[in-house]
Amino acid sequence: MLFPISGTHLSLIFLVGIGFVIGLLGGFFGVGGSFLAGPALFAAGVPMNFVVGTDLAHIVGKSIVAAKSHHTLGHVDLKLGGIMTAGTLAGVEVGAQAVEYLKRRAHVDLGVALGFIVILVGISGFVGWESWQTLKWRRHRAGSGKSARELKRDETILDYVHKRVRRFHLPPTIRLPVSGIDHISLWTILAVGFVGGVFSGFLGGGAGYLRMPALIYLLGVPTHVAVGTDLFEVVISAGYGTFTHAVKGNVDILIALVMHTGAALGARIGAMLTDHVHGVRIRLAFVPLPLVGAGLVVYGLLTGNRLK
Repeated sequence: MLFPISGTHLSLIFLVGIGFVIGLLGGFFGVGGSFLAGPALFAAGVPMNFVVGTDLAHIVGKSIVAAKSHHTLGHVDLKLGGIMTAGTLAGVEVGAQAVEYLKRRAHVDLGVALGFIVILVGISGFVGWESWQTLKWRRHRAGSGKSARELKRDETILDYVHKRVRRFHLPPTIRLPVSGIDHISLWTILAVGFVGGVFSGFLGGGAGYLRMPALIYLLGVPTHVAVGTDLFEVVISAGYGTFTHAVKGNVDILIALVMHTGAALGARIGAMLTDHVHGVRIRLAFVPLPLVGAGLVVYGLLTGNRLK
């Protein structure tokens, strides 16, 4: 089928199927799914500037469904998500302007593709390393006679990172009871939101693949709360990103709507599954997915975007 806005021919079954898979994985891992949706669209022949804008549009509807499900389960820290929004919106505009800069110089496909590859491979490597170290650490504690209550803590080997971040007490500091954080600098939360927003505006989606690990490893938010809160924040960041990219002519709304038909169902199923899987297992299962996305981007660059 021809999608006239972006000038591409795509299979409806392909788009619905991709949307469902992205929705399922996004609802489970607490990310918008752009680490797979964007590369899949690029590999199918969609120009990268339309990949970024269209993926943002598709992510909005799916994330609303997933965030609502997580809120029902008590996995959303509304205070944390609301504060991050201010930094995120500023970051999204910075990222969107970077795409426009590359588009004017006819380097948008290569520039954004390289950004995808570097970020996705880096995140996969870090999360994989940390999750494996955490499992080893817990096995060691299990053999040391620690109490069952201690072994159930959803903590990581990087606890000292949380403590270091929380020692940054530049006023004002706030308390986040839902996330179990007694005090943290407002500027730390805004910084996490801003960096996530930059990548959202530049690579598309909600940048949950970056912000969700940051919530866990830097701020010390429990995994299940990080998943739900990130999805809540994705709704806002992707919504603004869709608007600013639509103004710049980078959104094929027809592609986004077709993908959303599958994504809405997948997101609800994925959100329900998080209640049955332990935090570190969620993180370990996440590891190969960014690598799949990076592989699709490489495929698109090498073959001229011909996956159909």
